[in-house]
Amino acid sequence: MDILAQLLRGTNPDLDGASFKQKFMENPSAILLDVRTPSEHHSEAIPGSINIDFMSANFETELANLDKSKTYFVYCRSGNRSSRACKTMKGLGLTCYNLEYGIDSWPLD
Repeated sequence: MDILAQLLRGTNPDLDGASFKQKFMENPSAILLDVRTPSEHHSEAIPGSINIDFMSANFETELANLDKSKTYFVYCRSGNRSSRACKTMKGLGLTCYNLEYGIDSWPLD
């Protein structure tokens, strides 16, 4: 994604699948966060991810309870909800990265 597009979307660091996975694997204390619905998470998820439903009424409360010392790698189906979640997380003082284009861009190798 070019710099102008990044500025228009906000300050979220959007990463392509390979960069997202590499950065996540380099940080052993990082948390993989799926912000899709529980049924989406149960049907297909990146192994080891935790689920906090972006559509839940308690979403911001659950985010506020996350450990601010951790780095979060956030994904959804297409990258839209996770991008919006990252904006909220940054406002709460959390460090996060968004998986651009969602779960299908996660490398399977």
